[in-house]
Amino acid sequence: MKDPTTTERIPAARKSAPDEVKLLEQYGCGPVRFTGIADALYERHLLFDAVVAPSAAGPRERFEALARSVRDVLSQRWVRTDETYARENPKRVYYLSMEYLLGRSLANNVTNLLLSDLVRQAAANEAFDLPSLLEEEPDAGLGNGGLGRLAACFLDSMATMQLPAVGYGLRYEYGMFRQTIEDGWQKEQPDRWLHRPDPWEVARRHERVEVKLNASFEVHGGKLRAVLGYPSTLLGHPYDRPVVGYGGANINTLRLWAATAPDFFDFEVFSSGDFVGAIAETLVAESLTRVLYPDDSTSQGQALRFVQEYFLVACSLADIVRRFRRANGDWSLLPAKAAIQLNDTHPSMAVPELMRILLDEAHLGWDEAWDLTVRTLAYTNHTLLPEALERWPLAWFEALLPRHLEIIFEVNRRLIGEVRGRFPGDEGRGARVSLIEEGPEKKVRMANLAIVGSHSTNGVAAIHSRLLRAHTVKDLAELYHERFSNKTNGVTPRRWLLLANPGLSAAIRDAIGDGWITDLTELRRVAPLADDASFREAFRNAKRRAKERFAAWVKATTGQAVDPATPFDCHVKRIHEYKRQLLNALRVIVLYDRLRANPALDMAPRTFFFAGKAAPAYRLAKVIIKFINNLAATIDGDPVVRGRIKVIFLPEYCCTLAERLIPAADVSNQISTAGYEASGTSNMKFMMNGALTVGTRDGATLEMAEEAGEENLFLFGLTADEVAGSRGWYSPRWHYDHEEETRAALDLIFSDHFSRHDPGVSEPLRQELLTGGDYYMHLADLGSYLAADARVAALYADPEAWARKAILNVAASGKFSSDRTIGEYAREIWGAVPCPVR
Repeated sequence: MKDPTTTERIPAARKSAPDEVKLLEQYGCGPVRFTGIADALYERHLLFDAVVAPSAAGPRERFEALARSVRDVLSQRWVRTDETYARENPKRVYYLSMEYLLGRSLANNVTNLLLSDLVRQAAANEAFDLPSLLEEEPDAGLGNGGLGRLAACFLDSMATMQLPAVGYGLRYEYGMFRQTIEDGWQKEQPDRWLHRPDPWEVARRHERVEVKLNASFEVHGGKLRAVLGYPSTLLGHPYDRPVVGYGGANINTLRLWAATAPDFFDFEVFSSGDFVGAIAETLVAESLTRVLYPDDSTSQGQALRFVQEYFLVACSLADIVRRFRRANGDWSLLPAKAAIQLNDTHPSMAVPELMRILLDEAHLGWDEAWDLTVRTLAYTNHTLLPEALERWPLAWFEALLPRHLEIIFEVNRRLIGEVRGRFPGDEGRGARVSLIEEGPEKKVRMANLAIVGSHSTNGVAAIHSRLLRAHTVKDLAELYHERFSNKTNGVTPRRWLLLANPGLSAAIRDAIGDGWITDLTELRRVAPLADDASFREAFRNAKRRAKERFAAWVKATTGQAVDPATPFDCHVKRIHEYKRQLLNALRVIVLYDRLRANPALDMAPRTFFFAGKAAPAYRLAKVIIKFINNLAATIDGDPVVRGRIKVIFLPEYCCTLAERLIPAADVSNQISTAGYEASGTSNMKFMMNGALTVGTRDGATLEMAEEAGEENLFLFGLTADEVAGSRGWYSPRWHYDHEEETRAALDLIFSDHFSRHDPGVSEPLRQELLTGGDYYMHLADLGSYLAADARVAALYADPEAWARKAILNVAASGKFSSDRTIGEYAREIWGAVPCPVR
């Protein structure tokens, strides 16, 4: 669908941007025109790729031609980047992640290549509608939430900072799912983002990798099943995507692996009539990278995820070793030439896989192989939730990866021996640090494996790193205390401010120049301008335009009208109990009930946006989405409150929707139960774009308050220590019995006031909030949340005071650039330095 409001999706280039000839020469493209003549890049792609006359081309053909023209511009620089790295042989960074939430690439690449003015001129000359073309590109279905978006920001920063780096991931044919809302319920539709050609990817089939498993597969009873003890081979085919650093100096690579089977077709089986059985191996292979996050509520889905993770690790390490061996004959140089970063526990099988390569292929001794493995690998932990620290059945290793299990057993034997030597008599400690979890079904603890097998373990916010060391992996942190550090997350200002918010970006550039684009600490220079009336006016104008654009987009895509004059109060995250969308809904119910009780109440109109996906098997999260939609419908149907409170659940939350919403937001809700959010990155994006944070003292929000001053945020609720300390005695019933507004809100829910047409649908909320003990302490924080909300409403009534605090938040957001985070990784973990392309 065309975005009817998008007129500024590609920001203006820097005032000092070179002209077309100089730009194309910089990228090695001259002498050639970008557009305007028959032999120009754009016109040739329209004619020779789409085989269509320019006058007859539709938006999709024009998008592909424009994207391929941009790729043409960067291609020679991309090749020169690879050649420079091969010639200079620097230490390279290899980033392994199961997710990359890239969003769309065309506008981002144009911006980072400084081609904005050139593309705008091309649109004017060729009379095509640039916003329509941008809408033709789907969000790449390679990630789901914060983990994948962080990985994408890190790739952008590594390229911008000229670090020699490669990202590795999987080329999922389908994304997680496309979310639609039907009768208030989330419905999952296939996200087939690759159903049309992706103009950015380059297939490198000659660099394919073989991955061996200790099982084959056959069709039995209409289902695929493993045949153990009969080895099989998968093929990993790499597809490369350019990662453009700002200014186009270095263009790194994101390499994605697609799984196929060897060229094998059982003609005898096919001829007998078993058409499916003849291609069983092919079905298994191609299913491996079919979808991001298979449903893990079944053992089959979990097993597929297990094989996906090994496939990523095996393909990537084979490629890393191949690159290393091209220029280095001495295996002892591996840690000096390769830094392999594991993004969460998903790539933890890199530990036994690298050991297997060094032991079985390089024929090194155990001690040397282990030393090289530990000094090469580093691990980032992203969660404190026990269920998110993966534990895979030992039987799966035994069946599919027996050699890896042998290595894990030997690592564990030596680990337990080390623990007994350092902590004699403490057998409980040995059990807690063991790589093997005992029980009816033995499992391999993947987080423990990653910590033991790497030289660095980092958390992603100061409080997260503290709790990780003090509680989650306390025994391992005491054993390897020197390996633990904190690296607070960050986001790229290129996408999340320069590209997403052209109005605010222009105001900042007019005031302090454009140095902040690559050094976000420059935003500190904006702080004194909070007291400058003309800058406050420019800030308010940028916010107003962003809100008007977003309101128009909401109307065009959902049919719902929202008033840009009201505060846009936003809560956009994956739906999960600890992220407490229910707490926000309770706040709205209290406000709604106040108006019902007193229609004359002096309460300014409010608009509340929710967005986020629930995992397909997460029933309670789906009930929460249904409840929010029921709440919205009830409010819209009540003439007493209609027009004074507006609630909208925006479906299909993704990177592109975030780029539209965040610049328009006035209020950012970061209200997780303290001690459960590792860091968060949406909080940083909202802050960077001038939204004020209502939040708990959790994740990176604590550090945001340190940078901006607590007086410029609206903090509330229990601390992490208070949450942990009240576990033994907390009772939600006390709040129900003693807090009138809490009781009234819950009674409305339990009486089916918001679900008159589907009574009982909210019953799981009673279990969650009251009878089940309210594990995530919604009711404990509700009163404090309402008090913070009152302060928000009072401040919003004073536009000058609101603008001042918002500007101070923008000025204080410099720490939260992913450039700062990557600089810390490079100096303190990787030992990597820039390698400028020559």
